[in-house]
Amino acid sequence: MTMAFRIGIDLGGTKTEIAALDGEGRIVERLRVPTPAGDYDETLRVLGGLVADVERALGVSGVSVGVGTPGSLSPVSGYLRNANSVCLNGRPFKRDFEKVLGREIRIENDASCFALSEAVDGGGRGAKVVFGVILGTGVGGGIVIDGRLLTGANAIGCEWGHNSLPWPRMDETPGRRCYCGRPGCIETFLSGPGMAADHAAMGIGAGIGAGGGALSAKDIVSRALGGDLDCTGTLERYEERLARALASVINIIDPEVIVLGGGLSNVKRWYETVPVLWEPFVFSDVIRTRLVPNVHGDSSGVRGAAWLWNPAEICTS
Repeated sequence: MTMAFRIGIDLGGTKTEIAALDGEGRIVERLRVPTPAGDYDETLRVLGGLVADVERALGVSGVSVGVGTPGSLSPVSGYLRNANSVCLNGRPFKRDFEKVLGREIRIENDASCFALSEAVDGGGRGAKVVFGVILGTGVGGGIVIDGRLLTGANAIGCEWGHNSLPWPRMDETPGRRCYCGRPGCIETFLSGPGMAADHAAMGIGAGIGAGGGALSAKDIVSRALGGDLDCTGTLERYEERLARALASVINIIDPEVIVLGGGLSNVKRWYETVPVLWEPFVFSDVIRTRLVPNVHGDSSGVRGAAWLWNPAEICTS
């Protein structure tokens, strides 16, 4: 393979991005196209065409390819599962894409790719243990130890969003039902739709959002920054829940750095308030874990997919 470059693909539900990194980790080529809706074969065709276009632009062939996608590969069947592009679920995506390209690829959950990118040369650079968090339409996470992505025996490390919110209050149980079928998942509280649902449930000052419907998480944050007390209250409930959820992670893996990504990572107050709020829940007399924003923004997913071919191999246990 040509290892001077690495290609990463961020396969999302609505858009697909491909980028090539040079040996210094700089993006030297980048393309973004709509993801074919509900068409598995067309998705494979488009991805193959994107790789060919990038290699042609670089004047090389046989470049390593990594793919980040929602969901994960089943270690039993090798089929993709839990992807929001439902046409991919239950299909041997890795094997079929390898046939299209004529070479091995690597594939990981998109949140894990985010964590790897930020651990390599982003907000968690230089740290031994990094926990990367996605706070957006969904909630996900990834763990990087000594530069290696922790995939796990069941290939679900780290499905943080589908654990129950820790130390729940009386008014938080049993919680809203998650799409996974269980009530009270962290995702139902800390995703953008979860914040919006929590605000609407309060029933006061809900208001009308920018699009004419109920307030979105973006609307709530904007109004809170403008002094709206009801929206400020929603942010305060959110950050306290975020603190509890992250405290449980600190108690288990004790990371040096937690890096936030996704749309809700842009709220600057989290980086001041959450480390104070998690203190009562962390089982230690000292808390050295740092909470930091991401460095690479929307590029972290595609960059992390490319870094799946870093010489440090993926940790599988």
